[in-house]
Amino acid sequence: MLVFSVVIPVLKVYYIGLKVLLYQLFNKSFPLPVFPKQNGRVAIVTGGAKGIGYETARHLARLGMHIIIGTVKTHSNNMDLFSELKYFIAFSVEFIHLDLTSLKSVHWFVKEFNDRGLPLHILVNNAGVMLVPERTTQDGFEEHIGLNYLGHFLLTKLLLDKLKQSGCQESSARIVTVSSVTHYCGELDLEDLQSCSCYSSHRAYAQSKLALVLFTYYLQQRLTAEGSHVTTNAVDPGVVNTDLYQNICWPAQLLKGLMAGLLFRTPEEGASISIYAAAAPELEGVGGCYLYNGQRTKSADASYDEELQSRLWTLSCSLVGIPEQHRKVY
Repeated sequence: MLVFSVVIPVLKVYYIGLKVLLYQLFNKSFPLPVFPKQNGRVAIVTGGAKGIGYETARHLARLGMHIIIGTVKTHSNNMDLFSELKYFIAFSVEFIHLDLTSLKSVHWFVKEFNDRGLPLHILVNNAGVMLVPERTTQDGFEEHIGLNYLGHFLLTKLLLDKLKQSGCQESSARIVTVSSVTHYCGELDLEDLQSCSCYSSHRAYAQSKLALVLFTYYLQQRLTAEGSHVTTNAVDPGVVNTDLYQNICWPAQLLKGLMAGLLFRTPEEGASISIYAAAAPELEGVGGCYLYNGQRTKSADASYDEELQSRLWTLSCSLVGIPEQHRKVY
């Protein structure tokens, strides 16, 4: 029984990944439209120092946005990246240290951002880990649920008032949360959110990505109910050739090495859906969607469970230390 509880999540993740690779073999990434300039808008991109996050930040900056990259990279590495970004663009990009494995770091990041006195129009929750060995965050959370989900949950909560202040009827503020196709095989166990009973990195990763979709839908319900000019959508970049795949099993590593150029999308192609969600005029005022390959797509059945959404929300508030009196303000 123990073996099955470990093996089955692995098979599910690789099965759904293979399905997506076959889809990508015969279907090109959707061409990103040309968007109007968006000078004066401010965007935060977590994990924007490499991969999909880097391409997202680069493209949004080209549109004229002021970009804040939340990253754990060192100062020297940031300067190299800053020079590279400046090669492509003539707009402002700055870096603020952000370690999503630490709730204290999330609070510090938000304080640093608020001290700049800037508005906030776009928040891209992009950073993440995938299939890492069993380990915990600085606050004792299993790393997938802690970094991928709880870190972004707290970050969004702390920045929400700023987003509400910056959005208006003509131009809503937008939250873009990067999920994954693996959420379709995710199972959310609120009694064992830390995956303590029988650890599987595959199950933990899929669970964290399902949690992000549940969070997106529930947050949009609350924002709509209070009439806020803020929208939130979950996006799926597809299977993208990034460093996240360094922890996959060796047969998959071999396949990736041989076939990445044919089957995998590039980071720029993977970022296109995040850019689309952040900047597309046709998505003005549109929230509570799961976007894949430029289209609104049905997410996993479990993601529409409103009771599960609500219970996850309440539990998340407790885990990140949001006082009871603030839980209903969101």
